[in-house]
Parts: sequence; structure tokens; C-alpha cells
Amino acid sequence: MLERPLRTLAILLSLTIAAGFCLFAVDEFNRASSAQRNQLAGFERADPSPASERQRERRSTNAREYIDDANDILLRPFVGVAESGSRWTQRAVPTLLGLLVYGFLLAYVARFAHGRGSTVRSRPAQAT
Repeated sequence: MLERPLRTLAILLSLTIAAGFCLFAVDEFNRASSAQRNQLAGFERADPSPASERQRERRSTNAREYIDDANDILLRPFVGVAESGSRWTQRAVPTLLGLLVYGFLLAYVARFAHGRGSTVRSRPAQAT
């Protein structure tokens, strides 16, 4: 009974996290000049400051902002794990942990719920 909603939730959350990381990677690859680097400073964090959040909202489309906001919420528990000077590490470690927790563990719980919620069907007696 709970298997399908949990599995769907695991897939949707994993896709959201993966999309957020892909958009981050595209931003990183598009950085060409130091002026642009200074303009985007602080946007790469999984949990940006309020000032960085407002600047990010101004430069993003509505769809991109929804994905970024969802990522901020989903990855917030994992942000403190990656204290590094590298933007890629600050973003990749929370992303991998989020995929592990929301994707793998939630799918495992769904599989477990399926096994617990199913009833054992008895086989019909065979005529001899």
C-alpha cells in the first residue's frame, strides 16, 4: 500500500537533487570571466545566505528558482558535512548524501513496506 507512493517520492526527490546539481554544473562551466565569477559568488552553496538567495532569484527563471529552492530544503541537513574551499565539494557531497538518503534509503523503505504490507496467499490444495 505504501510502496508506490514511497517509491514515487524517492524518484521525484532524487530527480530534483540531480537536476539541481546539473544546473549548478552548467553554471560552473559557463563561468568565463572574473566579473561573472564575482557576480555569482555565493550561489553555489547548497544553503545560501538570504542576500545570495535574493540575488539568485533575480538572475534565475521561475522554474530554475523552484528547483534551487527545493534543493536548498532537501540538502540543508547535509550542508555542514562538506566544509571545503572547493565549490564542487561544497555542492557534490551534500548532493551525493541527499541521493543516498532520499533515493536509496527511501526506496529501501518502500521495498520493506511492500514486504510487510502484503498478505501471504495460500496455495490451493492439489488434487491427487
